[in-house]
Amino acid sequence: MSVRHSESAGDRPLIPRPERTPGALRAACTVVAPGLLAAYDQAKDQALAEAVEHGLLKPIHAYLSHWATLLEIERHPATAREYHRAENLAQIAATADEAREHLRTASSLYRAAAEAVRAE
Repeated sequence: MSVRHSESAGDRPLIPRPERTPGALRAACTVVAPGLLAAYDQAKDQALAEAVEHGLLKPIHAYLSHWATLLEIERHPATAREYHRAENLAQIAATADEAREHLRTASSLYRAAAEAVRAE
């Protein structure tokens, strides 16, 4: 399956790619995925708590990378629709093979978004 995660494919971003900071990612979330704000805040709080508890920055870097990737998906409407459709179909799949196929699609879109964020 080919991934159509690029502006040249006609899936123009709704907003510019945000900086990978808590404030910038949260602001982007309010625009492109307001329904995910509670999950964003919870993930941030959890990452900060883990970082303090273990004295490591890794949980913060992981949260920032994950949310930068999710918001990369959400800023492209067609990609977001395809990603959410694949996730939803995986949840209601009649067979494990069918669920795996839909999860492969979602994973492919997620990886492409992660690569786009890393490339910047």
